[in-house]
Amino acid sequence: MIDLHTHTIFSDGELLPSELVRRAVIHGYEAIAITDHADYTNLEQLLDAAKKAKYLEEEWDIRVLTGVELTHVPPRKIAPMAKKAKELGAEIVVVHGETIYEPVAPGTNAASAACEYVDILAHPGLISEEDVRTAADNNVLLEITTRNGHNRTNGHVARLALEFGATLVVNTDTHAPEDLITDETALKIAMGAGLTESGAKDAFEASKKKAAEIV
Repeated sequence: MIDLHTHTIFSDGELLPSELVRRAVIHGYEAIAITDHADYTNLEQLLDAAKKAKYLEEEWDIRVLTGVELTHVPPRKIAPMAKKAKELGAEIVVVHGETIYEPVAPGTNAASAACEYVDILAHPGLISEEDVRTAADNNVLLEITTRNGHNRTNGHVARLALEFGATLVVNTDTHAPEDLITDETALKIAMGAGLTESGAKDAFEASKKKAAEIV
């Protein structure tokens, strides 16, 4: 399992980075990205904290990636903020997509899919065909999420991604210990979204490729 979307107590998660990473190790994770909820008010602090968590790589067999999830950011501010996050050292920039579960501003999916500094559009809800095409063209990964509520539109996201050639990844959006999963559970959730076993494994490989790009 490589999980590119998780949260700690530095936003609305329940765990310190050390406990999150330790529990991920026990679940057999190869890599985990700490991507706490960010906007202009806390971007620097979150990235500083995530960078410090890399000390855990010295003790346990896991990669700890530095990231943020831009959350409820006005669509016009997504591109400049994603660029700033990269300049400040973010290895993964996730954007909180237009889930049907929360009041995300319309246009968030479109702005994220078009942005060269965004790596993953998380739980994009009833994303449009146009935005999926844009994400495919810009290599913005679309998320199949295991998180309750957000996962209600996984099937829609998977269907359009397969139709228009966008790359999928499977993430947990972990906030609590019970949100972490095994490879087996991730496979079942991906297949439950409509992917074949081969397609689900392609999504896992996409996560591995993204992690491998980070040096």
